[in-house]
Amino acid sequence: NPRLLHSHCRLSRLKRGFGSCHQVNKPPQLDFLGPDHWHEIYPIAKGDNQSPIELHSKDIKHDPSLLPWSTSYDPGSCKTILNNGKTCRVVFDDTFDRSMLRGGPLTGPYRLRQFHLHWGSSDDHGSEHTVDGVKYAAELHLVHWNPKYNTFGEALKQPDGIAVVGIFLKIGREKGEFQLVLDALDKIKTKGKEAPFTNFDPSCLFPACRDYWTYHGSFTTPPCEECIVWLLLKEPMTVSSEQMAKLRSLLSSAENEPPAPLVGNWRPPQPIKGRVVRASFK
Repeated sequence: NPRLLHSHCRLSRLKRGFGSCHQVNKPPQLDFLGPDHWHEIYPIAKGDNQSPIELHSKDIKHDPSLLPWSTSYDPGSCKTILNNGKTCRVVFDDTFDRSMLRGGPLTGPYRLRQFHLHWGSSDDHGSEHTVDGVKYAAELHLVHWNPKYNTFGEALKQPDGIAVVGIFLKIGREKGEFQLVLDALDKIKTKGKEAPFTNFDPSCLFPACRDYWTYHGSFTTPPCEECIVWLLLKEPMTVSSEQMAKLRSLLSSAENEPPAPLVGNWRPPQPIKGRVVRASFK
């Protein structure tokens, strides 16, 4: 049946083109298929534990059993920065317990693998999670995996396989430490470019207050695996409007293609479906 064959070819083409922000060597090309269609290829994208979500502080209970969280990051584990056409990602050596996240809602230590950002076309939106209806200019995600599962790929299959620290970016005074990342963007302006990025400790980006919300969710890029323990920091990091403009100067197009700005790489909020969000603070 030629029609069936055509639809099968389309599906495999889409799957091939999709790739995910968090998997290795699969450049995401989601431009032709928006978030509302992801579930057609990856049914879990319509699952019961999808991210991001809208946070409503009046519905969130303080859980006194939640511990403080801490990191011990080795700046030497920071290796490269890349533009995959969907975000800029900073990659770390995660072959051993070198840069670690501990505590909070987690039962053991997690290894830092990468961090990346989501942002909008202007300063008034861009974050994936929202707090009491507030959209921030951007959202930083530090992705860690549970080494008890031996590989990142195995961790993706476990409900507690991944821990992501999410930090909101709001507009205000310039953040000097964030400029170190932004200054590297000139080397990775177009999709597919990668450059050395070394000796950086991302904990320099953390706000002073460590209060967080936590819930069980998913990656916000296909395949949207439901393997994430989220730690969303209550206090945003402040960056300048000029710093946000620099982020938006990245291109989602390759060097040999007509320039297309890399903006609006955020997924809209997903249904909470009865999940409980807990707060580490009163």
